[in-house]
Amino acid sequence: MATNSISVDMLARMFLAGAQNIEAKKEYINELNVFPVPDGDTGTNMSLTIMAAAKEVTALADMDMKSLAKAISSGSLRGARGNSGVILSQLLRGFTKALRDEQEINVQNLAAACERAKDTAYKAVMKPKEGTILTVARGIAEKASELAETTDDLEVFIPALLEEGDAVLAKTPDMLPVLKEAGVVDSGGQGLMEVLKGAYDAFLGKEIDYSSLASESAGSALAGQQKVSAESAADIKFGYCTEFIIMTEKEFTETDEHEFKAYLESIGDSIVCVADEDVVKVHVHTNDPGLAIQKALTYGQLSRMKIDNMREEHQEKLIRDAEKLAKQQKEAEEKAAAAQPRKPMGFITVSIGEGLNEIFRELGADYIIEGGQTMNPSTEDMLNAVDHVNADTIFILPNNKNIVLAANQAKALVKDKEIIVIPTKTVPQGITAIISFMPEADGKANEEAMLEAIEQVKSGQVTYAVRDTKIDDKEIHEGDIMGIGDAGIIAVGTQIEETARQMLDQLVDEDSELISLYYGEEVKEEEAQRFVAEIEEKYPDVDVDAHYGGQPIYYYVLAVE
Repeated sequence: MATNSISVDMLARMFLAGAQNIEAKKEYINELNVFPVPDGDTGTNMSLTIMAAAKEVTALADMDMKSLAKAISSGSLRGARGNSGVILSQLLRGFTKALRDEQEINVQNLAAACERAKDTAYKAVMKPKEGTILTVARGIAEKASELAETTDDLEVFIPALLEEGDAVLAKTPDMLPVLKEAGVVDSGGQGLMEVLKGAYDAFLGKEIDYSSLASESAGSALAGQQKVSAESAADIKFGYCTEFIIMTEKEFTETDEHEFKAYLESIGDSIVCVADEDVVKVHVHTNDPGLAIQKALTYGQLSRMKIDNMREEHQEKLIRDAEKLAKQQKEAEEKAAAAQPRKPMGFITVSIGEGLNEIFRELGADYIIEGGQTMNPSTEDMLNAVDHVNADTIFILPNNKNIVLAANQAKALVKDKEIIVIPTKTVPQGITAIISFMPEADGKANEEAMLEAIEQVKSGQVTYAVRDTKIDDKEIHEGDIMGIGDAGIIAVGTQIEETARQMLDQLVDEDSELISLYYGEEVKEEEAQRFVAEIEEKYPDVDVDAHYGGQPIYYYVLAVE
């Protein structure tokens, strides 16, 4: 029997199932990334983006198509991280705009929504590249328009779109040589297909595990109480919260229940023992979980065993409380700064380490978003930063090519301040941009000066490979050291300093005047100083400037000007 329409409740379930599926498959998608860098990868970014929208959807009390569309669009736009996340958010924005005024959705509505999703995403990218998520979205939209003329049956329509999407995805290596060389399909396109396939599972009525979408509970339902109270760890009499289910092999009588409870009371407290036909749910706080488990095994097999160290949890709680207090103090300081008279211009910058944070502050940055390569900040993070900077014109320095789109998306959402995004793709470019700021000039003049200045910066980053791959005819193995320039990987080796030297050989020329080096948290100061001395000896006509950057992942971040 044909299915001709999708209700708002069904659409919500399909969306949440799509979010759940990409969350489950994110590591697989991350593995498809061509660059073997330990960073915030495509699967992670797309999952975090759609999960932000899923949170909005699950919070809806009274749902109609308009409120559902708004929740999906707004949640994904504000939660978008990385280029793949921003493009996904634009696909969702276009898709929901086409559907928000409908009561139910049919094939024609879906075809129009696919077309609008594709158009919206393409417009959001300044230089669209084929062989990416955009190409997969376009292939699906074109197939949808074609099928809408021949069928009204969604059970025919949707699987045909998925088949077309997979076919286009399989062709992406033929469109992008770097994908073919690495032997993978486009990771963003794969992410989009995982969302759609999850949604289709919900459409078919398959059982979906929505566990990652569930809100955090106050504690175990079995325990019926918090595991760790405000008492000190030393005052916790029984240190292990122990839970399991007994699958009884014979009748669990009332006598058995009383006997087992009495035993548990002899070795602990906070006891719950509930028998339900052939299963017994058990919870106990004890100093020896093994005794409880051994006794339980006399009644049957055990399942869903869970043991938590409550003293350790208490210490973690103290740490979380301290971090929360520090965050509140920071917010109070930012609020106090925002109460000062509004200034003409301000700066927001993304940074990746304690030392670099301090450098940006000294250069006049008003707000620092920590994240960068290891965790791309979201559009929401950008908007929060804008709220905290009390200025008429605000310059945003993304300092990472994968954050520029999120910064531009935030710019489009701000109405009460002028936002200028300087498309800095590396931290050294960001430092050069803020150094080039002229307080006496207006926003436009400063934008032009910064854009001109960052063109003179050649950047390099030294890190390690997290997987085997082949890029630009370079064989890379997991654990190798890579020197990454502005245009790609330019040096590969097994030693940190040696690889950095190889990279500098390609960055330094007769016009170079300054080498700036920022060493990371895993590099000792004496190692960095020794390396600087080597550089100075090799390039006697070039000034060398070294600073502690404190960045994770990257041993050295370099700039040649």
